[in-house]
Parts: sequence; structure tokens; C-alpha cells
Amino acid sequence: MFKPEKFRNKTAAVLGAGKSGICCANLLVKNGFAVILSEEKKLLSRKLKEKTALLNSAVLFETGGHSEKIFKAGFAVKSPGIFNHSPIIKELKQRKIPVFSEVETALSLSKCKNILAMTGTNGKTTTTVLLGEIMRMTGGKVRVCGNIGTPVSQIADKAGKNDCIVMEISSYQLEDSSYFHPRISGILNITPDHIDHHRSMENYIKAKTKIFTDQEPGDYCIFNHADAFCLEMSKNCPSGKLFFSSSSTWKGLNAAFENGKILVNFKSVKKSIAPPKLPGTHNIENAMAAALMALAAGAKFCDVEAAFAGFKGVEHRIEEAGTIKEIRFINDSKATNVDSTLIALKALGRTRNIWLILGGLDKGSPYAPLAPFIRNYVKAVLTIGSAAHKIEKELKGTSAIMSSKTLKKAVETAYKKASRGDVILLSPACASFDQFSDFEDRGRQFKQIVSSLKKICHS
Repeated sequence: MFKPEKFRNKTAAVLGAGKSGICCANLLVKNGFAVILSEEKKLLSRKLKEKTALLNSAVLFETGGHSEKIFKAGFAVKSPGIFNHSPIIKELKQRKIPVFSEVETALSLSKCKNILAMTGTNGKTTTTVLLGEIMRMTGGKVRVCGNIGTPVSQIADKAGKNDCIVMEISSYQLEDSSYFHPRISGILNITPDHIDHHRSMENYIKAKTKIFTDQEPGDYCIFNHADAFCLEMSKNCPSGKLFFSSSSTWKGLNAAFENGKILVNFKSVKKSIAPPKLPGTHNIENAMAAALMALAAGAKFCDVEAAFAGFKGVEHRIEEAGTIKEIRFINDSKATNVDSTLIALKALGRTRNIWLILGGLDKGSPYAPLAPFIRNYVKAVLTIGSAAHKIEKELKGTSAIMSSKTLKKAVETAYKKASRGDVILLSPACASFDQFSDFEDRGRQFKQIVSSLKKICHS
């Protein structure tokens, strides 16, 4: 566990000059630490200028490789994107220099201990945002942060003792945290993802279990009862356990779905609640998890109902991006793995009217699980990015496949060939870093392309 008082006169080496690294470096300087921020990549002058402008002037900043200076530090804070088996992390550990996550470092410097943390392979952003909305209905001050886009370090010292921190936490962040104690935690689902980073499914699951490992009997963890991995993980959870399922019967569950309503049973109080108006069974499950976490944190049923009624979803997740001549465009750029794309196809599939844009940076999982849904719902697959060849090979024979290379060409080709009532769906099943800065960039570019098509049509 990172204990600030133990390292007071030590230098902190923050590895990785991404958003969380910069925020963490600034937070540590603000709390009296000497800090070196070390970035392995050689940054272009524009990027270097941008990042330097965000840093406290007291931070020593190096780029283009890690120097010997970091080995003179008393402790290191690691970017979640750096592999634990990378040479630099191995060297730090060999020299017995403690390595902490940005999350646990930031939280140790915060007065707020009311932590609500959500993880899972898919749906965690939507659930985290919805959970934040419910908690805001209670009247307290709520800070939503973590893997959702705002680093914990950015809000840690701003959150008061009585505030509530709602966070999305990834397997990368959990893997790096040797001590993490949320008061309420939740695991939505577990499917193969990030195997390239974790090296095995076993390691991926092990990382996810860290969300509840240090919880206590008075805390709660929420599990998906219909997910075999979640059910197995729950056996080792030391805190109170609450279960939800959209497919199981009501008996023994704390949340179920019957006759279009979410039925919640918490502390012997049962309530029927209308779910948010979002497509797909996965959003029912997201709502169940958010409701149970909020109730466990002290929210009332009326808070849940009010938040559900006004919730419109999140950007880049099965997001309506416009309609042109009765052809719908859906931005699902956040679908960075195969299972997430499956969820989108299940939510939108009615007839064979989808033009599916797939591709990007491959993450090591097979694309074959998409085959039956593509046969049923997809008119054509349009491939982009570095994973295109692998996708084309594995999905051959399922539908027409068009090699498009770029997102712009894929959208324009699909629009030219689509008919009224068709859906052009960006749900890539891949990471974005081969052609875009992140999935948000990919999603926004998709929406810009759609906007340009609209202008052409109306000119």
C-alpha cells in the first residue's frame, strides 16, 4: 500500500506521460514530493510542448527513454499501459523500488474514502456514468473518474471527506494496485480481452478480482449471476455479495428482469423499476448493477427511478449518429473487443440490414464468434485498419466483405450501397491505435464523416 508519510523525503518516478501520468505528477508535487516524469516515447515538438504546458514547473520531465534518474527514486508510479513484464518494471523491482498504480497513489492523497468502483469487460463506462447520475440524485457531491476519461489524480485532492468518488477501473489499473479498497464494487461480466497485455485469461481474471480482495464484511460487491466467471469469482469475495441477472429467475437474486421491469430486492425491500430507455439486454444488466451499487451506497429507490428516467446513454456506445434518407448511422466505437461488437449486433439486429464496419488494431481474440450474427443481421462487412486481413480470413463466407482500409471510405461505400431502413454500424471489435489516437477520436471522426454526408445531401 502506498503510504505518503513513508515516502515523504523520497523522489517519485512517474512512468508514462499520458493524461493520468501528468495529473499524478502534478498531484505528487502539490503534496511535497520531488517528481521525475519519464516517457519512453520520443515526442514530437508539438506534443512535447502541449504536455509540458500541462505540467507543474517543479516536475522534472524526460522523454525518449527512461534514464538512470528513475532508479534513484524512492518509489515509482506506473502508467497502466506499460506491461508488468517490460524490462523497465523488472529492473525497478529487481532494485527493490516499490511500484504503485496511479489509482492507489491518488486515493492515498485524498480525504474521500467513499469509493464506488465498477469493472467488467463490457458496459462499465455506461454503468459508471449511470451510477454517478443516481448518486447525484441523493444530493451529495459526486466525482466520476478513472478509466472513463478523468484520471483519479485529477480529482483526488478536490474530493471532500463527505463526497462520493464513482470510478470505472480497468484490469490494467487493478493489476497494478497492490491495495485497493472501494466501499462498494461491481463486476459486470468477464469475457476474453486484453490477453496480449495480461498474457493469459487466468491473469486477466486475477486482475479483476483485485476490485474486492481488500474489501471488508461491511462493504458490498455486485456480481452478474449469469456470468460463470463472475459466479466463480464471488466465492472468494470477503464482502457482502449482491447478485443480478437478466436471464435467471427471481429466486435468490437481488435484481432480475420480468415483464419489462427491473425487480430489485435489497434489505428485504422489493421494488419494480422501469429501466432506462436504451437498446439491448446489456443495458438492462448495466442498470441492474448501477441500481444495486447505489442502494448499497445509501441511495433510495426514488433516486434510482429518477436517474433511470432521464438517462440517455454515453457517447460512442451504440450512439445514434444521425439518419440520412432513412439510413441510420450508429457510433459504437467503444466496441474494442469481439464480445462488445456481439452485444451491439444483438441489440440492433432485427433483419439482415446492417453494414458493419470492423477493424483496427487486433487484440489477439478470434473473430469467428461474430459469424452467426453476421449471417443473420449483416448485409456486408467493411474492414479497416491493420486487423483487416485477419478479419477477412476468419469471416470469409459469412457475408459480403469489402476491404475499405480507412473509416472514411468504409462509411462512404456503405452509404452508397445502403437502402432505406438499413443501419451503418461502426462497431470495430478492435483497438483504435493503428489509425486513431483512441476510440473517442475514432468515434468523433465517424460522426464528422456522417455530418459531412448530411451536408452534401442537403446542399
